[in-house]
Amino acid sequence: MALLEVEGLSVSFDTPDGVVQAATDVAFTLDSGEALAIVGESGSGKTQTALAIMGLLAANGHCTGSARLQGRELVGMPPDSLNAVRGDRIAMIFQDPMTSLNPYLTVASQMIEVLVLHKGMEVSTARSEALRMLDAVHIPDAAARIDRYPHEFSGGMRQRVMIATALLCRPDLLMADEPTTALDVTVQAQILALLAEVREEFGSAVLLITHDLGIVAGNCDRLLVMYAGRVMEAGSPQSLFTASSHPYTRALLRSVPRLDRPRTAQLEAIAGNPPSLLATPTGCPFEPRCEYRLARCRDTMPDLEIVGDGHIKACHRESMN
Repeated sequence: MALLEVEGLSVSFDTPDGVVQAATDVAFTLDSGEALAIVGESGSGKTQTALAIMGLLAANGHCTGSARLQGRELVGMPPDSLNAVRGDRIAMIFQDPMTSLNPYLTVASQMIEVLVLHKGMEVSTARSEALRMLDAVHIPDAAARIDRYPHEFSGGMRQRVMIATALLCRPDLLMADEPTTALDVTVQAQILALLAEVREEFGSAVLLITHDLGIVAGNCDRLLVMYAGRVMEAGSPQSLFTASSHPYTRALLRSVPRLDRPRTAQLEAIAGNPPSLLATPTGCPFEPRCEYRLARCRDTMPDLEIVGDGHIKACHRESMN
């Protein structure tokens, strides 16, 4: 049995302008110790899919489908039961640690609260464990820093604090929502290396949400590409990078800066704009922007089909060669 099994997960929001369909029929599995990246443009449904699994949708959000953690259904789970799972079995590293950490509380008090709530530890024991975890994520001089406030840490250090807090209860699943956004490339590399250490030392599975294909290849076992709330393609990074079968994945790859291109070469942008999620297309949502579109793409959404070992796509066209 997979650690996490997601089937037919759909997310919608009631707005004054109508219903926004943020994700539709998302499905994937994640094994213990595995790293899966969900990639796509802003608004593709990546974050809302993760928040739906965590039960953290906004008040106007609705979720249908199934998300099972070791066979236990999370969708529709009572709030008290879900609170016991969050932070203990599943933890999330949010995109902006400055807004995720309470600015009025010290790092020590925020970390201690997690262990007191989920593990019933005494405050002194919880403090020692929090300090040990700050050392584990390479916070320099952690003993002197643990009683500081979030604003006294750099962006990279705040992200390390978030990772340390997420790991306090040894979660089975660690979700990371754009964990390297707004960090310089050196700190990005350090955070990604830290996530790899987490997988090796604690055995946690990692669900990485990102728009940056450049950080995926060496850090994830599998890759899932989303567009307009739907899964377009999925497979190993090697299969998608070298033999992508969906036009959207190819367009994303062409837009990534490369060292082997001439210095004067311009980045290739994807023409057009994503569709409005207030009026979800009946056909493939990428059809208006696709250079390989067929007549039936406008009216019929293709099913996900197997194109190789662990490699699937949702595209009517057999080949783009």
